[in-house]
Amino acid sequence: MTESTPMPDSSKVFTYEVDGLAYTVTVYEENGAFYADITVDEGAMDVNAIYFGDDEFSGSSDSLKGPLKMNGASLDGEKVQWDEATALSDPGLGPEGEDKETYLQTGDTLTVSLDIGSLDEIDIFGIRATSTSTDAGSIKGVSDDPEEPEEPEDPEEPTFEKVFFGEVFTASGDPQGGTYILDEEPDPNPYGNLALPEGTEPVFENYLSFFLSDEVGGDLAAVQGVVFYGTGEDGNPEELFRIEAPDGGFQDADELLAAYDDALEGTEDLSGQDLMAALSLDDYAEPEPAGEEELDAQEFDLA
Repeated sequence: MTESTPMPDSSKVFTYEVDGLAYTVTVYEENGAFYADITVDEGAMDVNAIYFGDDEFSGSSDSLKGPLKMNGASLDGEKVQWDEATALSDPGLGPEGEDKETYLQTGDTLTVSLDIGSLDEIDIFGIRATSTSTDAGSIKGVSDDPEEPEEPEDPEEPTFEKVFFGEVFTASGDPQGGTYILDEEPDPNPYGNLALPEGTEPVFENYLSFFLSDEVGGDLAAVQGVVFYGTGEDGNPEELFRIEAPDGGFQDADELLAAYDDALEGTEDLSGQDLMAALSLDDYAEPEPAGEEELDAQEFDLA
């Protein structure tokens, strides 16, 4: 018995549940080899044999002898035709007792190597087990319709109403010279405002690509900071946050994107005011209260 936490290239998941016993079988490919992880979710069982096959019930059925047979096992009232049967252990815990390798209790996982060339060969999975925590004391478990593992959802990229690639800022930090890019071109556009091409999602990577495109001809080396805008409560654009260029400026687009990712790291809601509240920005930090020594010095100067 092994505790397995694979990083499979692809997988199929089968589940089985009766009174007193529930298990999950994850069949997966890893580095060109195929395995089945048998995990007991509730109860206990001694896994004596595994069976599997595709969903075409044609041809002869593989079987094992004696107590490892799956005779009588059916799926939706139809007799199953097994393509492969593999013995893992004899019935009975014997002198090893609960330490027997194939005896699994809640939370235990047994990993079995599979002699197949593709996951397409397995649409139905069977387990012959004894010493189970069911009333009958044994099972001939059959599972089909493998559940596809849920893919983790990528976090949604925040979008912005406007981005300013600033080359000049006033002493108070107000944008003074640089390139504004809007998410959509206004209609009419009497001042020739720059905007992302129609249909372009207003995420920062697209703003940056457009800024560096031949159409805009932006000079990344001259950028001293990037300011991001969203829509405020009054419906007007307002600054959400900004990124300041390091000494010597941004060396390339990847460095700026990395700085952007760092600014967003750890935020849960990347929209509007929630983004503003979530980010910790030096630009907006409140000045620290003066210490006693500093206050004494100020009083002395005034005197």
